[in-house]
Amino acid sequence: MSEPTSKRSATLLCHDDEAYRENRGAVVPPIYQNSLFTFPDWEAIDQAFSQPADAAIYTRGNNPTVTMVEEKLAGIAGAERARLFASGMGAISSAILSCVNQGDHIVTIRNIYGPAQNFMRQYLGPKCGITTTFIEGTAIDQFEAVIQSNTKLIYLESPASLTYELQDLAAVARLARTHGIRTVIDNTLATPLHQSPLAQGIDLEVHSASKYLGGHSDLVAGLLLGKKTDLDTISLTEQAWLGSKMAPFEAWLLLRSLRTLPARLRLHQEQAMALALFLDQHPGVRKVYYTGLPSFPQRELADRQMRGHSGLLSIELSTDDPTKVRAFVDALDLFKLGVSWGGHESLVYAPLISYLREMGQEAFRKSGIPAGLVRLSVGLEDVQDLQLELDNALKKVQ
Repeated sequence: MSEPTSKRSATLLCHDDEAYRENRGAVVPPIYQNSLFTFPDWEAIDQAFSQPADAAIYTRGNNPTVTMVEEKLAGIAGAERARLFASGMGAISSAILSCVNQGDHIVTIRNIYGPAQNFMRQYLGPKCGITTTFIEGTAIDQFEAVIQSNTKLIYLESPASLTYELQDLAAVARLARTHGIRTVIDNTLATPLHQSPLAQGIDLEVHSASKYLGGHSDLVAGLLLGKKTDLDTISLTEQAWLGSKMAPFEAWLLLRSLRTLPARLRLHQEQAMALALFLDQHPGVRKVYYTGLPSFPQRELADRQMRGHSGLLSIELSTDDPTKVRAFVDALDLFKLGVSWGGHESLVYAPLISYLREMGQEAFRKSGIPAGLVRLSVGLEDVQDLQLELDNALKKVQ
C-alpha cells in the first residue's frame, strides 16, 4: 500500500517550512501560549467569526501551535483535516457523539479500548438510550447479522486491544455505506504510518496521541481525522461545547515527538518481532498475540491493509492461576507495571488487574480475554536485556 501523501512521512514530520520562514529561521517553532487573539478593528474580527473553524479567536477553538501540528498529522494520514483533543477519550467521545442521537444503535467489537467500551455501556445506554451490540468482528457477516433499522454507527478498532483481531476495513466501509451508517476507527496501535483507514473508506479516524504519536510518556492527547466538513462541524459542536481542545504546550511536545516517530516505530517493531519469536517458542507461554508473526491468524489481511506492525504484543501464560500471573508481573523490572503503552520505556499490564473489576465475571468471560493474558509494550531498551528478563520471569510460572 502506498504512502498517503506525496511527500514522504519522515520528511513531512521533520520539517516545518512555513513556521521556519515566519520565525526567523528557528528550527523549533515557538509556542503560542495564549488564551485569546485580538484584532485591529471590527472588520477583522467580523471576518474571523464568519469562518470560526479556521480562525484563531480563542485557544479553545484554534491556536497556531495546535494548528501546525494538526496540519502535519492530516498530511501523514491522508486526511482533509485533523483536530487535536485534550485526551484520546475526548476525541473518541466527540467522534461517537457526532454520529448518534437518542435511541440510535451502535455496532462495535468486543475488545475495544476499555474507557470507550465503558462510555458506550455505562453512559450512552443509561443516559441517552443508545444501545450497543458487541461482536468479534473478524468476518463481515458478523456485522451484517446485527445491523438494525436504527444502527447509525459502526465503531472499529483494528488491531483490537489485547488480542489484536483485525477487521476488514474496506469491506466494513462498503457495508456501512450501503446502509447509510457512519464508521469510526480507533487507529492508535497502527498509527497513520502503518495504516490508512480513511483511504479504505472509513469516515472518521481517532487516536490516543498519548501512545506512539507522543512516544515519551509525558503528554496526554487525542486526535481526530477526517473530511473537512465533518471535522469543522465537530470542532464547533462536540469539541467546543465539551471543552476538549488540546493546549498549546502539549501540542508543542507532540510536534517534538513526531519528528522521531518513523525511527521509533521501526525500532519498536524490530524489537517486538524479536521478542515475539522468542516467546512463541518458550515453554512458559501458551500463545503469543502479535500481528507481525507469520502464524498470526489474520496475517493475509494484515499484509493487505497495514504497512507495518508495532511494539505491542500479548502473551498467554502457560497458566491461568492468578497467583502465578501476579508472580510473573512482579518478577519484571525493566518492564514497568503501568496501564498505558507506546512510550520509550517497556511496560507490562495484565487485564486481571482491572478488567475483571470493571467488567464483572460474566462480561470478562464473554470478552474472550484469557485469564493468563499479559500485555507487553516493547520499548527502546536493548532487546537482549528485555529477552533475558522475560525468560527469568517466565520461570516463575513453569
